[in-house]
Formats: sequence, structure tokens, C-alpha cells
Amino acid sequence: MTQDKPAPMRHRFGLALPGAAQGEQARRLLWPGGLSARLLVFTVVFVLVAELLILATSLATFEERWLSDRIYRAELGVQVIKAVGDNVPTTSQKKNLQDSAGIISLSFQRDGIKELYLSPPAVMNTPYVVDLRRSDFIAWLTDPIRTLTSKSGSNVRVFGHTRKIAGENYLEIVAPDAPLKNELISYVQRLLWLTLLISVGTGALIYFFLNAFLVRPMQRITLAMERFRADPEDPSAHIEPSGRRDEVGRAEIELNRMQADVTAALNSRSRLAALGEAVAKINHDLRNMLTSAQLASERLALSPDPSVASALPRLERALDRAARLTTEVLAYGKSAEPTPAPVPTRLAEVIAAAAEDAGLERNGVKLISNVRPRDKVRADPDHLHRMLLNLIKNARQAVSGPDRRTPGTVRVALEQTDEDSIITIADDGPGVPQRTLENLFQPFAGSGRPGGTGLGLAIARELAQAHGGDLVLKRTGPAGSIFEITLPGLAEPEAASVPPGRPRSSSEPRT
Repeated sequence: MTQDKPAPMRHRFGLALPGAAQGEQARRLLWPGGLSARLLVFTVVFVLVAELLILATSLATFEERWLSDRIYRAELGVQVIKAVGDNVPTTSQKKNLQDSAGIISLSFQRDGIKELYLSPPAVMNTPYVVDLRRSDFIAWLTDPIRTLTSKSGSNVRVFGHTRKIAGENYLEIVAPDAPLKNELISYVQRLLWLTLLISVGTGALIYFFLNAFLVRPMQRITLAMERFRADPEDPSAHIEPSGRRDEVGRAEIELNRMQADVTAALNSRSRLAALGEAVAKINHDLRNMLTSAQLASERLALSPDPSVASALPRLERALDRAARLTTEVLAYGKSAEPTPAPVPTRLAEVIAAAAEDAGLERNGVKLISNVRPRDKVRADPDHLHRMLLNLIKNARQAVSGPDRRTPGTVRVALEQTDEDSIITIADDGPGVPQRTLENLFQPFAGSGRPGGTGLGLAIARELAQAHGGDLVLKRTGPAGSIFEITLPGLAEPEAASVPPGRPRSSSEPRT
């Protein structure tokens, strides 16, 4: 008997969640996983912490006022006793002073002389001291804590300056701290409730504000990302920017661009895959056709006609290249080019063959080459032929368009430095259209003419980069376009070269 496995949890979009995701979702039951809930909790906690810091100063201020009030009442009692002319208060006056000020004993220091008005009882707990004359901030903050933590029946001795009598005079009173402690506890309770109310209210306001202006837009962006990941081909999964000018708006714009780029890349990959599949299907039949053509060329080699004999080598080279291209195009459909084998190659011969295959003579386009017969570059001959064929063919199409009365000119030049060979292909056509410049070297996206596939420049650049060089558009405009192929390394010269360190142009004479 086999034990049934538990069914995996399902995502909101129907995707199975792994075990780690299930554990994460279970943990969210104990801790708020959403940004909104966490925002509310943290806001309330932070406001509570701030209010508790304010609570300490509030309690210190409350106790200082309460004790200052007792000092002021005792001072008024002393003033009343002195007003009636009694230096020694009577028993009734002492009783009234104790009841009105809420004190046990009282002494008054004036002009350095201490006068005792209310004697402390014979038996009394040792009081703790609170000096209102000092300016110690730490002691001021900790005095309420000492009052709240004091034992039952404790007394407090308070020193405070007089208000009515000028000079360095002060009163010293001893009072029970029970009334102060009770009022402090009541004040703390009221303040805590007020703090909690403010914290919850402030947290709720901040929560709703940030939820509307931050959390919900981020949830919208996250939802769009999840839907796009689940189905990149779904048009509704693409986010529409809201037009905001803050960071959220920028995130929406960048996500929209990223989704468009990924969709374009997926479409390009799909077309490349379809191309590879199509080439794989026709590759076998095309090879059979090329084999038959090669057999026919061998029979033509037996012909005594001189014109046939002169054209036969070109036919054989074309058939050989076609046979190799059937395999290499299939490799390109799989996003891989064969590794080049660079050798010293006569550039003039490759230019002549590429111009002939590109149909320059048949279309009346004039080719001007500044490359001399002995100039060489280090390159794979077949790859170099393909690069030049694509570029010269594109140039021929640019200068022989329907809007031109007469065909134009294609110029090819070579410049060699100490490390690189730079091949320049220039035309006097109308230039590359502005709409195609951004995707000029992208497969199926860089064509600027109807019916073009956009593969020519993409293949040429990939071949140049496989050599360690590059293909770039140096300049374009109404006067024409200039492409440059950079190939690293130099071929051994057939004759003496110019002194090293100075760039050498193919137009300079060599000996």
C-alpha cells in the first residue's frame, strides 16, 4: 500500500507552492506578512516608544509642581504667622499650617539663620530628599521613579526657594509621600491611556495614508510582476504607468519597459527557434539539391568552351559556400556560430568575390576599393566573405533604390594600426532610417526596408565579435552610411612596412 502524498498548496494564479513557501505562509499566521499590517504595527510601536520617552519628563514636571505647591503653601503660612506678630506659632496655628500645606515639619532659613516653625515628631521614618534648588537633569528625571517605588508610609524632605521674600532664603519641609504617590499613579494611568489613544490614532492615519499612496501601488506592481511571470504573453499582465512622478511612477515605467523588452526577446527567440526548425527540415533536401548541382558542375568542367571554363570556378565556390551555409544557418538558429579559424587572407580577393555575389555589376553600382592586391588581414576567409557580402549587399540596396535616378557608389578601404585591421564600407545612399537605429543589430528588428529580415547585420556583427573584433555604424545621414569592421591582429606583410607606432593606411605606397 502506498501512502498518498499531500496535495501542494496552490498559488493565487494556480501555481503549486513548494514546501518552503508553505512554511512561509504558515509563519504569516503568527506574524503579519503584509506590508500594510507591518506598517500599522511598527507605527503604533514607534509612537508608543516616543510617548514613553515623553512620559518620563511629564512625571518629573508633575512632581516638581506638586512639591513646589507644598513649598508655596508653607511659605504663605509663615507669612501669616509673621503678620500677626507671633514669633512662635501657637498650637492652633501649627495645626492649621500642617493641614493647609500637608506637611509634618517646617523650617525657614533667612539671612543665614534657620528658624524652626514646625518640629518633626519624635518617631518618624527617615525621609528621602528632593532638592528643588538644584539643576541636575538626571536627578530631576529619576525623582518620580523613587517616589513611585518608595515603601508605604515614607516621607519626603523638600528644599525649595521662597517666592515672597527676596534673597538667598529657602524653606525645608517634610511631608508624607502617600498623596504624591497616589496622584502620580493616577496621572500615569491617564497619560498611558492618552498615549495609547494617540498611538492608535496616529498609526491608523499613517497606515491609511501610506496604504493609499505607497502600499496599494506597490501591490499593483507586484501583482503585475506575478501575472507577467505566470504568462508573459498575456497582454493584460503588462502594467500601465499611472503617470506619477515619484519613485513609484518610475518603478511602473521601468517595469513596463522591462516587460516590453522581455516580450520582444521572447518573440525573437521564438522566431529564431522557428527558423532553426525550418532550416532543419529543409536542410536534408537542400543538401541533395546542392549535391546534384555539384555533379552538374563537374560535367561542365569537361566542356571545351572557354567561357564555361572561366565561370566554372565561381560556380564551384558558390556551391561550396551554399553547402556550408546550410549547416551554419542551422547553427545560428540555435544561437551558435562555428568558431572562426583566422589565417592571413588577401582582402582584395574576398572583396571582389563578395561584390560579385552581392550583384554590384548587375545593378550598375560602382565599387571603389582602396585595398591593394597584397594587403592581408587575419580572418576566417568564409566568415570574412559573409561579413563583406552582407554589408556590400546592404550598401548596394541603399544606393540603388527606386528614388535614385542613377546607381550610387560603394567604397571599401583598409586601415591598419599596430594591433588592428579596420575595414570601412561606405555608401552614398540616403542613410539608415531613424526608426531602425535603436535595433540595428537585433535579429528580425533591424531591417529598414520592406521584406527585410534584419539578419544580415546581426550575423555580420556576431561573426566580427567571434574574431574578437566588432562591427559598428560609424556615421549615417543624408550623405550616406559608413560601417567599420575591426579585426584584431595583423597578417605578416609581404613587403617592408612603415615604421611601427604610426597608423598605416592601405592607400600609402609600400615597397
